[in-house]
Amino acid sequence: MGEKSKSRGCFGWFIALIVLAAVVLAVVYMVKSKMNKSDDDDQGGAGPVPGPPGAIDKKYADALKLALQFFDIQKSGKLVNNKIPWRGDSGLKDGSEANLDLSKGLYDAGDHIKFGFPMAFTATVLSWSILEYADQMDAVNLLDPAKESLRWTTDYFVEAHPSDNVLYVQVGDPEVDHPCWERPETMTGKRPLVKIDAETPGTEVAAETAAAMASASLVFKESDPKYSATLLRHAKQLFDFADKKRGSYSVSIPEVQKFYNSTGYGDELLWAASWLYHATEDNTYLEYVTKHGNEFARFGNPTWFSWDDKLAGTQVLLSRLLFFKKDLSGSKGLASYRGTAKAVMCGLLPKSPTATASRSKSGLVIVSDWNSLQQSVSAAFLASLFSDYMLTSRIHKISCNGKIFKATELRDFAKIQADYILGKNPMGMSFVVGYGDKYPEYIHHRGASIPADATTGCLDGFKYFNSTKRNPNVAYGALVGGPYLNETFSDVRTNVRQNEPTTYNNALLVGLLSSLVTTSSALQSLK
Repeated sequence: MGEKSKSRGCFGWFIALIVLAAVVLAVVYMVKSKMNKSDDDDQGGAGPVPGPPGAIDKKYADALKLALQFFDIQKSGKLVNNKIPWRGDSGLKDGSEANLDLSKGLYDAGDHIKFGFPMAFTATVLSWSILEYADQMDAVNLLDPAKESLRWTTDYFVEAHPSDNVLYVQVGDPEVDHPCWERPETMTGKRPLVKIDAETPGTEVAAETAAAMASASLVFKESDPKYSATLLRHAKQLFDFADKKRGSYSVSIPEVQKFYNSTGYGDELLWAASWLYHATEDNTYLEYVTKHGNEFARFGNPTWFSWDDKLAGTQVLLSRLLFFKKDLSGSKGLASYRGTAKAVMCGLLPKSPTATASRSKSGLVIVSDWNSLQQSVSAAFLASLFSDYMLTSRIHKISCNGKIFKATELRDFAKIQADYILGKNPMGMSFVVGYGDKYPEYIHHRGASIPADATTGCLDGFKYFNSTKRNPNVAYGALVGGPYLNETFSDVRTNVRQNEPTTYNNALLVGLLSSLVTTSSALQSLK
C-alpha cells in the first residue's frame, strides 16, 4: 500500500412517529410523512408512495454481487465457508502478544496491515448501506453476504476494545510489511500491535469505531439482540473515551501520518454522536451534535465524504431526522446540518449555480489523482440517499441559489458516476475488477498477484510484483483507485495511485449500487 493523505428495510428503527396511514401488503410497509414545507424546498405536489422494491436492474445487481465479494478477499483469520479458492487462513496469531484474538478483521488494501481507522469507516458505511437498502439487497439475494462481512469486521472491533479506555487500532507494521511482497497466508514478518489509551489518546479512531459499533448494533438488533446490545455497549464506551480523552491519534502515534493521517477529530465526534442517537434515541447525543455543531461542523462549507472527513455524511444522516421526524422540524441546530447537506447536493448537480468544477469532461467527480474514485463514489452514494429521502418524504424539488432541481436529478447524477465506474467512459474500461469486458488485470494486490501454490519469502515474491504477466488470481469486485482528471488510466501493478483497491471504496460502492439495484427510488420501512 502506498502512502495516503488523508434490519431489514431502511432506518425503520428510528422512524417511529411517522403520521401517514399504514399500507398493508404481504410485508408491512409504512408510508413516511410529508415534511412541512421549508423556505428552500418546493414540494410541487404529492410524491411517490413507498412500496416493495421495483424491478431489478441486472447491471447494478451483477456489480453489487462482485463488490461484496471483495470483502471475502480481504478477510483475515480462520476463513469459514471460504468462497475464494486462492485465499486461505492468515493472521491467526494476530493479537496474541496482548492475549487477544485479533485474527479477524479486514486487510485495508493490497497489503496485510489492519488499519483500524479506515476499517471502522468501512464498517460504518456498510452498516448504513444495509440499514437503508436491505430490501433492495434482499431482492437480489445479497443481504446475508453483506451482513456476514459486517459481522466479521465488528467481531474484530469487539476484541480490539478489551476495556473502556483501550482500543487496539493497528495490527502489523507498515515499515515491515510494505518492503515484502508475499501472500497473507505465508507472511513471515512480525505483527506488532498499536493501541490508544488514556495516556495515548486517539479521538478520531475511537469515535469512528464507536460509529461502526452503533450503526452495526442496529443492523443486528432484530436478528441477534444479544450481539446488538454488546455492540451498543462498546459504542457508548468508545464515544465517552473519544470525547473525554481528546487527542489526535496522528499526534499520539506519528507513524500513522504516512498512511492514514487524520486532519482532525471533530467530524468523527459528530458522526459517532449522530449514530448513537439513531441507535438509542437518547437525546443526550442529539444535544451533543447541536451543541458542538458550530465548533466542528463547518456549516455552509460543503466537504467531500471520505475515511478522513465524515462531515458530509453526518450532515446527510442528520438531515434524515428532519425529513422523517416531524417533532424535530423546529430544531435550529439540525437545520444547519440540513442546510449544509443541501449545499453539498447543489455542488454535485452539474447544472447548479454552485456546481463543483472538480469533475472530468465526461462528468466524473474527481478531487484527487490519488484514489480518485473515493470521492466519485462517496458523492454518488450521498446524492442517491438524499434523493431517496426527498422522494420518500414527498418532497421532489431542491433549490440551489434560486434555481430549482428535481430530486430525481440527484439520482441521475449518482447513476452517471456509477455508470462511468462500470465502463461508460472514454477509456471503455470498468474500474471494478471482473465487471464488463475490460477491467484492470494488474491491480496492486499481493494476494492477487502471486499464484496460490507459490512459496515465497519476503523478497523473492517481488518476481511476481515485477512480472509483466497479468495477475494469476482475479480479485473479483475490487474497485481500484481510478482515472486521473484527464481521464487516463495505467493498468500496471506498480501504479499504486490508480490501481490499488481498498475496502472503504468498496463499502461506498456497495451503498451506491444497493440504492440503484432496483428501479424504485423511494425508501421502505417495516415499522
